[in-house]
Amino acid sequence: MKSYRLSILRHGRTAANEDGIYIGKTDLPLSEGGKDELRELYETHEYPRVQRVYSSPLERAVQSAEILFPDREIIEVDDLREMDFGVFEGVKAEELLELDTYKKWLKGGLDNPPPNGESLRNMMVRCYTALNAIILDMMENDITQAGVMTHSGILMNMMSCFGLPKMKPMQFACPRGHGYEVIVTAQMWQQGGCFEIAGKIPGYQSVGYNDAGEALFDYEEGYEDGSDQV
Repeated sequence: MKSYRLSILRHGRTAANEDGIYIGKTDLPLSEGGKDELRELYETHEYPRVQRVYSSPLERAVQSAEILFPDREIIEVDDLREMDFGVFEGVKAEELLELDTYKKWLKGGLDNPPPNGESLRNMMVRCYTALNAIILDMMENDITQAGVMTHSGILMNMMSCFGLPKMKPMQFACPRGHGYEVIVTAQMWQQGGCFEIAGKIPGYQSVGYNDAGEALFDYEEGYEDGSDQV
């Protein structure tokens, strides 16, 4: 059965990230330092050879896709955008610590959104909608290897909800410019709404390609935790 590979990645650093500020729907570009970090990753690591990149429409994600996958077609997928943090948007985390609304939100829950923001349940529905559209587009256009550039919150929940083996969202935390390689078949997605987690990228180091043009990899460990929001 034909399989499809997705390289799901976290975008680079913005000035708000550097200042510890919550950004979700806020559309900020990469900082100069963020661009330099991604350029260094591109020069020193092996990223999969994708045929197309699906990206969050937010500028920081599109810029990251352009750096890590130069000369590849980029298709913006609105449902890949980060969560809307409501009244917490644009505020430093340290300034929110004493607020009851912030403490309540930190307790988690599918239907516990930040004030005027988006619930986790709604974000998870968006994750499924985005993945479904991407996988169908790959199947219809005979694309077997694609990149997905998104945000930390989306990436972690997407991996936790639909990835096998099952793990908690925070177990998928990864540095900027890093992410996961997943494999999906039509049967896996249509019958189970799931994909197989193959490993971390660019922790993979390419060692060649087979006759079908698919990359062959060695596995390399090494990840730090990270947050997209702050």
